[in-house]
Amino acid sequence: METLDESYKRLDSQLLVITHLSQLLTYITGFGGLIVPLILWVTQKDKVEAMDEHGKAIINFQLSIILYAIISIPAILLLGLGILMLIIIGIAGFVFPIINAVKASKGEPPSYFGAIQFIK
Repeated sequence: METLDESYKRLDSQLLVITHLSQLLTYITGFGGLIVPLILWVTQKDKVEAMDEHGKAIINFQLSIILYAIISIPAILLLGLGILMLIIIGIAGFVFPIINAVKASKGEPPSYFGAIQFIK
């Protein structure tokens, strides 16, 4: 039978997974990929083990994605490089949250390639 401590760790892990996957709301609703993880991080960072680390990584990644998208818009005029950047941003914004959700379920730290450290 599972102890109470193990049960809390499992629930913490599940909430971390949900926080990572909530970034995908952007693909469903057009927004929410930054707002929902931000709310989860701010409200749960003191209650859920490792939420502070995962939340900061998610927010940094989402802010980086937004910045890269803004930069890619004028880059469209430069031989269409902005279009390539937008495609890469779209793929990375879909794949990295899934990879990090799996890592969170295993208790591993998050790693978002290319994320600028806005929040440390």
